[in-house]
Amino acid sequence: MTETKIAVVTGAGSGIGRAVALELAACGWSLALAGRRVEALEETASLAGSADVVCVGTNVSEPADVAELFATAVSRFGRLDLLFNNAGTFGPGGVPLDELSYDAWRHVVDVNLNGAFLCAQAAFRQYKAQSPQGGRIINNGSISAQVPRPHSVAYTATKHAMTGLTKSLSLDGRPYRIAASQIDIGNAATDMTARMQSGILQANGELAPEPVMDVADVARQIRFMAELPLEANVQFATVLATNMPFIGRG
Repeated sequence: MTETKIAVVTGAGSGIGRAVALELAACGWSLALAGRRVEALEETASLAGSADVVCVGTNVSEPADVAELFATAVSRFGRLDLLFNNAGTFGPGGVPLDELSYDAWRHVVDVNLNGAFLCAQAAFRQYKAQSPQGGRIINNGSISAQVPRPHSVAYTATKHAMTGLTKSLSLDGRPYRIAASQIDIGNAATDMTARMQSGILQANGELAPEPVMDVADVARQIRFMAELPLEANVQFATVLATNMPFIGRG
């Protein structure tokens, strides 16, 4: 890059969010890191070395928190170039649909869908208002935006909704040089996916271990998408462990 780019990364305290933050930092980006646990964000910032980083404790499902996140980022850096809309939750694992409580359903929807919308809306407003106009939004969709796992109705429904959000952002952003993308990730090795390697429920009712991939490979793909000129866009990308049961799942 010929000039410093500015990114907001949500869910940046661990997993994919942390890996993407560190990849961007290593390539000269400045970062606003968002997450519920400030101490985890500060650990990510320390791992980013000399990068220009601000940490903002944020519950993405709370409109006031999201407003504060973007106000802090713009105050610190003057403009924005990228939102990696990554914060999310699986919800209660292994709970059959008929036993899932409404509170559990609502929590997943609040974080995965409402939170993604609030962050995308805030980024959209900033991109539209700033000069030069424009910027990029990359939504973390998940393989579950394409096919479900057993007992994952809330997570799967929100990730399917993410695809609609991405398409609407792309369409509505055209007049303002706003590019929107979605990356669907399958079995990146993080704390949240540790159970994949010991055995996870399959569509045929069996428990079976699944291959995983290095989360750094995901981060490199997201950086590639992020550093394209706004005149080019990877609309949808699927990055997965080569041998995971996705093609032909079930």
